[in-house]
Amino acid sequence: MDHQHNKIVVWPHRVQYYETDGMRIVHHSNYIRWFEEARVDWMERAGFGYDRMEQSGISAPVIGITCDYHSPAVFGETVEVSASVVKMSPVRLEFYYEVRDAATGSLHVTGSSRHCFTHSETGRPTRLNRALPEIYELFSTLVQD
Repeated sequence: MDHQHNKIVVWPHRVQYYETDGMRIVHHSNYIRWFEEARVDWMERAGFGYDRMEQSGISAPVIGITCDYHSPAVFGETVEVSASVVKMSPVRLEFYYEVRDAATGSLHVTGSSRHCFTHSETGRPTRLNRALPEIYELFSTLVQD
């Protein structure tokens, strides 16, 4: 495990013009993309990124996602997307996200994503604690209380 990893990982992002609509407000679909980028960062910092997971024959497809909008992020603003694992079982994983203005801490969005572990070749569900027990233990220790 990366000694810099905490249970909550914050991924900074500067809002780009192409991510906004005609009012320079972030289009709602981009928050889901930011969740993915923060999740990938979380896994890499944990020491087991998506690339290593897939090389090990395991995938973690999204099986559900939520996104609640509180206030809009705007062009030029820097946001911080926090990601944390809030639930973990041998076959499922759930992340929680917050998007906040980096300067003020104002909350823009909260959300979650649910994933199941599958065998990369067959697409069938698999138990992470059996397929990759060391990774199951690692992720389990990083579940936010």
